[in-house]
This record gives sequence, structure tokens and C-alpha cells, in this order.
Amino acid sequence: MPGPLLLLDVPWLLYRAHFALPSSIAGADGEPIGALLGTVRTILLEVQELDPVAVVCATGAEEAVHRTALLPAYHAHREPMPDALRRRWEQAPDLLRAFGWSVRDGGDLEADDVMATLARRHVEEDPDATAAIATADRDLLACVGERVVARRPPAKGQGPGFVTVDVDGVRELLGVEPGQVTDLIALRGDPSDGIPGAPGIGAKTAARLLAAHGDLEGVLRAAGAPGPDGEPGGAPVHGDGLTPRLAAVLREHAAEVRRDREVARLVEADVEPVAPGTTDREGGAAAAEALGMTRLAAELRGEG
Repeated sequence: MPGPLLLLDVPWLLYRAHFALPSSIAGADGEPIGALLGTVRTILLEVQELDPVAVVCATGAEEAVHRTALLPAYHAHREPMPDALRRRWEQAPDLLRAFGWSVRDGGDLEADDVMATLARRHVEEDPDATAAIATADRDLLACVGERVVARRPPAKGQGPGFVTVDVDGVRELLGVEPGQVTDLIALRGDPSDGIPGAPGIGAKTAARLLAAHGDLEGVLRAAGAPGPDGEPGGAPVHGDGLTPRLAAVLREHAAEVRRDREVARLVEADVEPVAPGTTDREGGAAAAEALGMTRLAAELRGEG
């Protein structure tokens, strides 16, 4: 059976590697090159581990236009991209293509939307196909299913490389089903993205409410909140973690949590399909060498 379609969150990989590797690791231009080096090494490890049918390197906007229109605070707390990283960011697509990997850019959408779109299409088009999404972003756990897994950094002490998170893994991590992840983010928020959520509702409470009431609209109905079209709410149904105080909070902030659900929701990206392909180690070695990553180039050629 062919391996999964491997989809990688390139912006996350670049940021992760840039801050993890010493700035003393310089490229041919004398500037830090850890972002590219770490990203490529991570992808090569994933290729070795999963033997994918194809590799997709997803890129896109730092924040999608429609998300900042809905929530101006979305990503607003993040520091500007360092100049040293931006240079490597611009070089990354050509380097990744040199390895024979497909690069797909979301335009005004984010890499997350690209990965969600291509993973869904891949498994819908072939009943035997599988996909693996490599990212640390919580929102992409909504994509996990019978034939789609996430690949995430391990917990402390689990060793190098990424670990696979399947449906049971989502339940263990977040306490909800994959189909409830977007609603969980709407209720509890996501500080890494600047999504506020409902005041005073943390991860465990949000998961308990969703377990009791099914989805965000079910939680809001139980709280007595007005419906999405403005129809009056009913009497609150307390219990299963929905206290009178939380019900009042949800009634007051119903519009905001519905907005946050739309901010967190992954949307369809207009991207080209991906054909099966293999890793071109020689092409990657030549590109790596040109950028000054000579040790990596030697390893790719079997010389290191």
C-alpha cells in the first residue's frame, strides 16, 4: 500500500528551526541559515519515517485576510518576522522544489487551509488513500479522521522526531472528537493565534460542555443564548458543567464565540492537485550546497 500524502506546515517549520538552531550556523552569504537547514532535515526525517506517496510543502499568508477582517486581534500580538528569517523564508520555496517536493501557496489564505484542503481531497478521491499533516497548530486536529493523522512534536521524553496523532490521540490531547476541535477553540480560545474565546472558559470546561451538548450551537442553546439568526433563546439548562455563571457568560458573548468559530474554521484553498513523486536527493544536495549547507549536501550524496 502506498504511503500517505505528507503535508508540511512550512511557516511553522521555518520559525521553529530559526529559533532552535544557533545563529552561528551561517550560509554562503554569511547570514544565519538554521531556518532552512532545520526545515529540510525535519522533512527528510518525515520522508524516511513515512515513505510518503508525495510531499507537499504548504505556505501562505502569515494571517488570512478574512480572519483579520473578522478579528483584528488575530495574530496581532506576534512580533514582526526577523529580517534574517524573512530572507530564508523567501529562499525556501526554490530549495524545497529542488528536492522534488511540491510547494503549494494559499495566497490570501494560510498554510493551514492549504493542508486541510489537500488532505481532504486526497482521501475523498481514493478510498485507500491516507494523509499525514505535520504541524503543531491545534486547528488542524480538526482534519484528523480514519485516514488522516497529524504529526506533531513529541512530548518531553518521547525522543526525537514527530509522533502520530490519530482520532484517539485527539481525544487524549483535547478531550473532544476531531469534529469538535473548531468549536473547542471558539469556546476556550487560542492564545497562540490571538483568539480570545469565552471569558473564564478553559480547555477542560469547554471539552465537558461539548461532550454534553454536541457542538457550539448546542452549548449556546443550553445556555439560553439567542440563536445565530437572532431568534430568542430558551431557558438555560444547567448541569454537565454549565453553571449559571457560565451560562450568563455565554449568553453575553454568544456573538463573539460564533465569530471565533469562523476565525478558527479551516476553509477551502484554491490550490493545484499534487502528483505522486519521490525525493530528489541529488537535486536537493546541489541546491543546499549553493546556499552554503555543505554538510547537508554531503550527507545527501552519501559522503558524510
